[in-house]
Amino acid sequence: MPDFDLHFSPFSTDEAASYKLIELPSELVGLLENAIQSSDPLGLVIKGDPTEDAVLCTRDKTYSIRTVNLSNTLLVVTPPPDTEFNFAEDAVVIRDQLNEILELAPAVPRISKLVGRLRGREYDETNEEDDEDEEVDSDGSSRYTYTQAREEIQASDAELDVCLTQKRILIIKDELRPISPSYLNNILELTAERPRDHGISRVVSSQVLAWFGEIQGGGKWKMNEDEVIKELGLGILREHKNDDPIEKGAFVAKWKLAVGDTFADRVSLNLLAGNYLEGRPVGRIEHEYLTYFPSSTLPTDPAARFADLFLTRTKWRVEDITPFLSDIAVNNKERDKLLLKYCRAISESGAVWYTARAQYNG
Repeated sequence: MPDFDLHFSPFSTDEAASYKLIELPSELVGLLENAIQSSDPLGLVIKGDPTEDAVLCTRDKTYSIRTVNLSNTLLVVTPPPDTEFNFAEDAVVIRDQLNEILELAPAVPRISKLVGRLRGREYDETNEEDDEDEEVDSDGSSRYTYTQAREEIQASDAELDVCLTQKRILIIKDELRPISPSYLNNILELTAERPRDHGISRVVSSQVLAWFGEIQGGGKWKMNEDEVIKELGLGILREHKNDDPIEKGAFVAKWKLAVGDTFADRVSLNLLAGNYLEGRPVGRIEHEYLTYFPSSTLPTDPAARFADLFLTRTKWRVEDITPFLSDIAVNNKERDKLLLKYCRAISESGAVWYTARAQYNG
C-alpha cells in the first residue's frame, strides 16, 4: 500500500461542511455509467423549497434524500490545490470531515402543491374565449404554468406529465388548467358522436383525445376503451357523495346506459377502485350502496392518510384499503410496510381486517 504525506488544507476553515457524499442506488449507478459512456447528459435535479424535504429527480423517477449518521468520521482528501504553499509530490490534503452521508430511496412524486396551486382554476366551456396572453385573470388570480410546475413540483418530468394526464389537467399556452368534470364528459360524448366536427377547440380536444387513447396519422384516434368507460362511470359516481349514496345495481345500470351497448360488457367496478366506498347504510341493509370517495382528495402524508381512512371506517378488509394507498407507495413492498406501521391486522370469521394502531405519528 503506498504512503502519502497527509496535510490539512490551508483553506480548511472556508471549506468546512462544503462536501456531501451521496450513496447511489444501483439503478442510478447504471444511469451514470451509461451517461458517461454515451456522453449524454443525465439531467439530475434536486427540487424543494426551504419548507420542503429535498428530493432528487431523474428524467422519470423521484428519490427522497435523507441523512444517515456515520459511526466513524470520513475524510475527504484530494491532491494539493494550486496555492503558494509547497507540498510534497506524494502529498494529499484533507478538504473536509464528514460524519454523515445522504441516502437516496425511490419515492412517489409529491404533487400536493400542484393541486393547491390549481384550486379554483377549472376550465370549462365558458373559458374558450379567454385572453390566454394575460398573466393575471380579471378576478386578480395569477396563472400557474407548466414551466413553473417543472421547476417547483417535486416530481420528474415524466411523472409530472403522468400526473397531468391522471388529474385531467390541460396545458393551454403553457398555463395549467384542470378541466371541469362535466365539461370533460361533454367532450367525450361529442367526440364519440362527431370525432371531427364537435365545436371544441383543437388545443383542448387533442389533449383530451390523448388522455383517452392514441392519436394516429390520417386523423385517426385509437380509443383506450377502459379509460373512457372509467371516466363516464366517475361522472355518474361524483353525484353520489356521503349524503346521497347510490344502490350498486342502479349505478351499474346507469353506467352501462352511458357507455352504450357496445361497451356495456366492459363495465366493471374494478375500473373505479380507489374512488368509492361500498357498504350498507343504516336503514338500507337490503342492498349494497356506493359512495363517491376518491383517494385523490386524501392527504398525501401517510400518517394523515391512514388517520382519514380510519376516521371514515374503523376497520378495513385488505382488498378495500389497498386501492387507497397506491398513490403514496412506490410499490407493493412499500405499501405493505405502511400497513404494518399504521395498522393492526385482526382475524374475524376467517377474514383479515385492518384496524388503526394507537398512534399515527410513528
